[in-house]
Amino acid sequence: MKKFLSLIIVLILMVTLLSGCGVSSEDELDYRVLVNKLNQLPDNWEKIINTVTFTNSVGDDVEVETKAYNAYMNLKSELEKEGIYVDLDSARRSVETQQQIMDAFIEEYGEEYARKTVAKPGYSEHHTGLALDLYLIIDGKDVYENEDMIVYTDIWAKIHELLPKYGFILRYLEGKEHITGYGYEPWHIRYIDDTELAQTIMEKGWTWEEALWEEEKPEVSIDYGISKIYSEEDLREAAIQIKCDFAAWEGCELHSLRYAGDESNSEENIKWVNLKTDGVNNYTQVAEFIGDFHSPVEGGSAWDADEEYTEYQWWLARAEDGGWEIVGSGY
Repeated sequence: MKKFLSLIIVLILMVTLLSGCGVSSEDELDYRVLVNKLNQLPDNWEKIINTVTFTNSVGDDVEVETKAYNAYMNLKSELEKEGIYVDLDSARRSVETQQQIMDAFIEEYGEEYARKTVAKPGYSEHHTGLALDLYLIIDGKDVYENEDMIVYTDIWAKIHELLPKYGFILRYLEGKEHITGYGYEPWHIRYIDDTELAQTIMEKGWTWEEALWEEEKPEVSIDYGISKIYSEEDLREAAIQIKCDFAAWEGCELHSLRYAGDESNSEENIKWVNLKTDGVNNYTQVAEFIGDFHSPVEGGSAWDADEEYTEYQWWLARAEDGGWEIVGSGY
């Protein structure tokens, strides 16, 4: 009887001590966490995450959350059986490192360019350690530049097919830039620690946002019109820039975009966008898009509540051999 009572006392003390040490759900990683342009990394994340660091085939150190790493290694092993070879270009990046990157870009290119190019510290999914960027190894050669990897569509399709089996999803889908805030990246995968949910997401073509909202958002209707200056690919790249920017418009829903026509690329407008940016970028071309969107039901920012906004203008410009940048928007 004394031994039994002693055991009970010991168990009570252990429970008390564990409670006092803060062992709770708050100290466990939430593999369903959403980090994007509107949602910040949880405050305690960097204190509780467990990671693995390894050296990839090009000699770079890569840090990954432990369960995500184990799942990745299983995925990698099965891919190799199919004759597909991959490695990790990057995974976890601390908030401190992201701030250093931001500071370096601000110093070299200015604050406006840095804000457009680098994810805001605390709002990059790479902070989680659950977002992994793959690169390919083709015929024994490392292929890690985006423009070189993108052409291997058949290989990426086979990789994507196997993702849910190991708890991964494709994170940034083509056509869903207005939701994710980023262009299509076949190499960017996300570990969610749920194979059944991952399978559902991949089959339905959902973004992670849509899965968490339990609501599919329609793709944006885009009319590229007829242009004698720009190819459809040129205009598609411009529209993607608008959609990526729009993802940060909290509560708004983008419905349509249309190219306003070649007359927007006038000498007067080119002069205007260069004056607007103090001529730093030496823009040589301008494009205007017109869009329709719906404001948040509760309103906020510059929008009236629950209103359909039409004929909204976006102005984009680019320099010779450069990419499109949004230089203005409004009525």
